[in-house]
Amino acid sequence: MKEGEIRRLLAANLLCVFSIVLTAVLPAFFWKGFTVLGTHLTWLCICSVCVSTLNIILHLVFRPNLTPKRSSFAHKISRFLKCCIYFFMSCILFHAIIVLYGAPLIESVTETFLFAVLLSTFTTLQCLCILGPNIQAWIRVFSKNGAMSIWESSLQITTICSILGAWFGAFPIPLDWDRPWQVWPISCSLGATFGYMAGLIIAPLWIHWNRKQLTYKSR
Repeated sequence: MKEGEIRRLLAANLLCVFSIVLTAVLPAFFWKGFTVLGTHLTWLCICSVCVSTLNIILHLVFRPNLTPKRSSFAHKISRFLKCCIYFFMSCILFHAIIVLYGAPLIESVTETFLFAVLLSTFTTLQCLCILGPNIQAWIRVFSKNGAMSIWESSLQITTICSILGAWFGAFPIPLDWDRPWQVWPISCSLGATFGYMAGLIIAPLWIHWNRKQLTYKSR
């Protein structure tokens, strides 16, 4: 395993962490009264757009695909449209799962859907960037020992951390603390964000620490 590849992964992940920090700080200089808690829905939109844009740019720059192939313009358009459809379906699926886990069905629909978009940005979008609209590859990566590169290992870690963060973020909501951050879906979205950021930092460190034990085989 090449150290240079791990450094590229670390640089890409740190850029993502830095972009999330900027979404919480930078808008306040241009938008009076902007805060992550006070204007949470706006921050959800800004964070989702910024992370999505940066992930796509990093994918185009680093090209982490294992076997990049030249394809026709029509194929690229078809692939792009499939990715858009998959991302939208992911948002709907996450929305349904969140409702099944206790989120309001009719009330706070906008809040729930934007939270679902954020989760899809942290999870599905990365899968689309690295694996493309290939469900079989997704199943392979998230199966035991299914990763074929450090990028796929990082994908596993960040996805799991994001979902676990969102799940742990739901714990304080029913508590009778009457805090502003207990309003739906602030604690969950913050939990998912911190989980995603933790995964971005943990992934390259874990890969570096276990680089001698990790062996990636072509399949």
